[in-house]
Amino acid sequence: MAGRGPAPKDPSRRARTNKDPVPLRVVPVAATPQPDLPEFDVEVKVDGELVTQEFEWPVQTRQWWRMLASHPLLPEFTDMDWSYLLDTARLHASFWMGRLDLASELRLREAKYGFTPDDRLRLRISYAEATGAELDTADRVKRVSARDRAQGIRRLEA
Repeated sequence: MAGRGPAPKDPSRRARTNKDPVPLRVVPVAATPQPDLPEFDVEVKVDGELVTQEFEWPVQTRQWWRMLASHPLLPEFTDMDWSYLLDTARLHASFWMGRLDLASELRLREAKYGFTPDDRLRLRISYAEATGAELDTADRVKRVSARDRAQGIRRLEA
């Protein structure tokens, strides 16, 4: 199975704290809105003859494309990203139409956009973990001492 090696170790657990050899370069991004899945014709053999017909996107691929609209990195997607993802959508459609040999290529392409938790770890992407309400609840839970939690518990003598 192809991959890019083990996920990077948490920096706080490293023995050495060398800086990254290549500094991060930040460039401004002109985000592009998500395009619709394109309509196009494909050639298929019917009774030994090549016939042109409109390509029908599988339901799973249309759902997959809609899910991309809620991808956390969506505001950073450019025309190049959408072009790559449209090609990936075509592979996704072929996979769902029975071309299971495309599974590894599909997995590699999705990994580049952090589709799984392992992919996000490898890309050093972290989603926001807590909302204000969650933080307030965590503060309240921390304030309760062990003595308070154990109130009312009595030890029975044997």
